[in-house]
Amino acid sequence: MHSLAKSQWLPARRTNRNASVRLFCFPYGGGNESAYRHWQQKLPESIEVLPIQLPGRGARIKEPPYSELRPLISAASEALAAEMEKPFALFGHSMGGLIAFELARDLRKQHGIQPAHLFISAKCAPGQSPEDPAVGQLSDAALIEVLERYEGTPRDLLNDAELMRLVLPAIRADMALCNSYVYEPGPPLACPITVFGGLEDHVSSRACLESWQAYTKGPFTLRMLPGGHFFINTWTVPVFEVIRQELL
Repeated sequence: MHSLAKSQWLPARRTNRNASVRLFCFPYGGGNESAYRHWQQKLPESIEVLPIQLPGRGARIKEPPYSELRPLISAASEALAAEMEKPFALFGHSMGGLIAFELARDLRKQHGIQPAHLFISAKCAPGQSPEDPAVGQLSDAALIEVLERYEGTPRDLLNDAELMRLVLPAIRADMALCNSYVYEPGPPLACPITVFGGLEDHVSSRACLESWQAYTKGPFTLRMLPGGHFFINTWTVPVFEVIRQELL
């Protein structure tokens, strides 16, 4: 296995030798590791923030994105397990929450390790909110309208035709990944699960977020914050405070 310091999964990593716990952060559909770059400055030095870069975006734009979850989880598990010898936690927003959950299960099965904590943001528990396969068949223009309704992508980026030409393949692959996901039953995780949700989120309701409680034998907490599906862009301070309290 390669060291994370040289890993394509963590191109922006800044080694934090003073950290007692590592926080691996997974992006939402169509997103990349840049969403978490500022987190290290907002969280204590004792928490090392490790933003994950998925194939098909950012520095990995030339790599084909994964359109199925299982191969992605296998690759991520193999690449990241080597640096999980110290306590670690997983965080994921929307699609990233699904990745974090299945990675936690794969690490337990393949490597005999589990996170100290699992943080899931704006993602319903498996089976609670079926995806719409038709979304992946939309034209580019219609797909951009969907992204605009989610309010997670700045308008100036949506209006940049050249940029959208580059990122839409990854967005479509991410949609296919979520649409094709089938939960395989297994024992609940032993680690605590904390879930964040937006009070005005019409994609991930409070009820479907509460269903994550069934996937852990440990403590479960649901934190609802103002905002829609991308509340995390404007309400990061309470998210940081919860992460700090739980990990330290």
